[in-house]
Amino acid sequence: MTQTARPPRTDGHGLAARVSLGRLFVPPTTEFVLIVSTALVLTVFGWVMVLSATSAKPDPWDGAIKQGIFALIGIPLMLLISRLPVKFLGRIAWPALIGATALQLLVFVPGLRVSSYGNTNWINIAGFQLQPSEFLKLALALWIAFVLLRKRARLGIWHHVFIPVVPVSALVIGTVIGGGDLGTAMVLVLIVLGCLFFSGVKLRLFILPLIGGLVAVLFYALSSRNRMDRILSAFNPDDCDKTGPCYQAVHGIWGMANGGVFGVGLGNSQEKYGWLPAAENDYIFAIVGEELGLIGCVLVLALFAVFAIGVFRIVRRSDDSFIRIAAGGIGVWILGQALINIGVVLRVFPVMGVPLPFMSQGGTALISVLAACGVLLAFARTMPPSDAPAAPDATPRSAASAAAGRVAR
Repeated sequence: MTQTARPPRTDGHGLAARVSLGRLFVPPTTEFVLIVSTALVLTVFGWVMVLSATSAKPDPWDGAIKQGIFALIGIPLMLLISRLPVKFLGRIAWPALIGATALQLLVFVPGLRVSSYGNTNWINIAGFQLQPSEFLKLALALWIAFVLLRKRARLGIWHHVFIPVVPVSALVIGTVIGGGDLGTAMVLVLIVLGCLFFSGVKLRLFILPLIGGLVAVLFYALSSRNRMDRILSAFNPDDCDKTGPCYQAVHGIWGMANGGVFGVGLGNSQEKYGWLPAAENDYIFAIVGEELGLIGCVLVLALFAVFAIGVFRIVRRSDDSFIRIAAGGIGVWILGQALINIGVVLRVFPVMGVPLPFMSQGGTALISVLAACGVLLAFARTMPPSDAPAAPDATPRSAASAAAGRVAR
């Protein structure tokens, strides 16, 4: 007997069940996989290197345990943020910037502020030390993206681009400069410039903040003898006594040279035995070069390159201005900070006190960068699959958007 096909249900319940299952088991986008995989690998790799770098200290497990705890906090936080709607991230931009700035102002409160190496950019609350300026990076990127999204039709007019982005950003960066942290201030300047660049403003409107930022950084560097000594000593190998400004930079290079191609072996660094004071912090890349050699350094660079591909695929494929600007600013922050840190270790740049994202010891820095990755993952969830067919109205909408952009310019 021939069995007839069961007619489809007309009450809609079967269709709803199929749709729900489809959303539950939808495969992640390429951008999501690239970002989450590199973030996790770099975090675990960084924890291993922190453990190795602190193994020469009297309490070798203290730093690694703390870094592991912060990683266990930051990774779930990253995944939690990745589930947030993009509209919600835009709505919290103003409160996030105000809250982060208020937290940064605590570095000027006696009894809370903590100074180190000439910088006063940490606070100590109930025995916990943190660096509020790390939270400013993500908050500033989201805020600029939100403001420029609201002004996207007027980005060809200079005062709509500059106000309130430039004065508010200058105020925020000024709170960091007031604590003497030139490295973090430079990263914040990069975030502002990155957001402006990916917003699509006219080149001349982008160049003016660029020149202004360079002039401000140069003036701030020249205004302090301590900062000038660090800048000049980076290129003066003769000033290398233990109290000299170039002491750490020279030992970082020696560690890299000692590693060669294959390294001296994981855990076998010599520089971490008191020769390189910030081995687990700003100079973690030197320990990678000494213990794992050129191969380990290339691996780190390759991981950051894969991360960059994931970020800029989001920027290129998204038609949402908020996503493009925020993702571009976050990408410039993380990748730019990584290049600055590695350049300092290689003596291309003077010592700036900028940590290597994901890898340097520091709970605030690790949590903030993982939270930023969570924002990128939330953006990646909005991306269509790479092999998905284009929507019928995709071409007209893209053409209209391009025309609107030309009019605005």
